[in-house]
Amino acid sequence: MSGGGMDWDKLRIFHAVAEAGSFTHAGESLNLSQSAVSRQVGALEESLGVALFHRHARGLILTEQGELLFRTAHDVFHKLAMAEAQLTDSRERPSGELKITTTVGLGSNWLTPRMREFVDNYPEIAVNLVLTDRELDLGMREADVAIRMWQPTQPDLVQRRLLTVHYRSYASPDYLKRYGTPQAAEDLDKHRLIVYGESAPPPLADVNYLMTAGAERPRRAVLQVNNVAGVLYAVQSGLGIAALPDYMVPEDGKLIPVLPDLKPPSFDTYFVYPEELRESKRIAVFRDFLVKKVAESKF
Repeated sequence: MSGGGMDWDKLRIFHAVAEAGSFTHAGESLNLSQSAVSRQVGALEESLGVALFHRHARGLILTEQGELLFRTAHDVFHKLAMAEAQLTDSRERPSGELKITTTVGLGSNWLTPRMREFVDNYPEIAVNLVLTDRELDLGMREADVAIRMWQPTQPDLVQRRLLTVHYRSYASPDYLKRYGTPQAAEDLDKHRLIVYGESAPPPLADVNYLMTAGAERPRRAVLQVNNVAGVLYAVQSGLGIAALPDYMVPEDGKLIPVLPDLKPPSFDTYFVYPEELRESKRIAVFRDFLVKKVAESKF
């Protein structure tokens, strides 16, 4: 890529502009002025002899040629990021950044308290935990590895089953003292129910089973929360009865299981990473660490 045509700098700037959709936004992410960004893209267009963007009042739209170059550049930068990851990995001790994503509930309640041992063992690895209930795209390197709450459908991902999560219903002693303990599923009609408030993805669709178990007509929840940690805090405060995954239930025994005979859902979680990181030492040591921690867990 020598000569006046596609040098790396211009290509990087063009790629940033195409992603941001405007010279101003791209300038902010590149720490360049809008005019410098515009000038570099203009120079690239001139040397290639094609227009890469339609310039509209509302912003920039890629031309057909721009679209082609953007796809190729995207691919090249993706491959470079992969190569960089593999090169920094090939040194003896696992080192470099390891970006791990999982849900807010599992990540904050189960994984984070266990990370100290991993960091003590591998101080050269800089761990970046991205806790979100949105599924990040591992293929585009939004994260290196994920702990997923259901089996991934995306191709090119290496996956191994990690643990089975079971849901059970709980209430605080304070709540049960005030409202009594339900003896059968039908009794839930008379109780305050707290449920997970987003529409759960299909594999987790049964997490709100308290709403329907033994019900003749639909029940109403007293509180919906779109985050499992929020559900836990609400139960601890004595607000009502909720179903919680076993990794969220504190081991201090302060929450009381309710209706243990109900058949609550369970589902498998998976440890997942892109095929091209199969040889990564950082991922191998983290996978082994996870497997060990799961074996030590109570569930």
